[in-house]
Amino acid sequence: MQEQYRTVAREGVHEIEINKSRFICALAPAATEEEAQGVIERVRREHPAARHHCFAYVIGADGGVQKASDDGEPGGTAGVPMLQMLVRREIRYAVAVVTRYFGGVKLGAGGLIRAYGGVVGEALDALGTVTRQRFRLATVVIDHQRAGRLENDLRATGRTVRDVGYGADVRIEIGLPEADIEPFRAWLANTTAGTAHFELGGEAYMDA
Repeated sequence: MQEQYRTVAREGVHEIEINKSRFICALAPAATEEEAQGVIERVRREHPAARHHCFAYVIGADGGVQKASDDGEPGGTAGVPMLQMLVRREIRYAVAVVTRYFGGVKLGAGGLIRAYGGVVGEALDALGTVTRQRFRLATVVIDHQRAGRLENDLRATGRTVRDVGYGADVRIEIGLPEADIEPFRAWLANTTAGTAHFELGGEAYMDA
């Protein structure tokens, strides 16, 4: 698995105008192809009068799924440069949809390539990106008396606390880099005098 990947920080829209043509880029996170297609269809509904709704998306931390569409523009002048921009910027789990309102002036193949790729790049700059790191999920089980101090110690040492649940005991869910698992076991045993129980779970990507 990839140790980390970059994705868009939030959903949003960025627009540019070139020779009276409007290029409106909708950028959104997408965990699956179905989510990406949902964004594309929503943009189509929002701009029914537009000539083109070109798109590109990359799904998977390794970029394993990549799709692009020129949606009526000359072949290779819209979807491909959009996809190339996402890949060049190492963006994953994201979809870009560029809606074009034709302004009456033809831009030529080179102009279209620069416009479609450029508006995606500008949208990424405007909306920002975040890096997600692969973590191993784990749960620390401890008694109520020691829980508050342990939670503070976890946060103070930079560990990622995902959730805290209170029952007969306190269960603190954390995320750990794979390389930190064994050092963390030793740290936990020392910090809690061996009173905490440590349970390893699956894997997830979280903000680094």
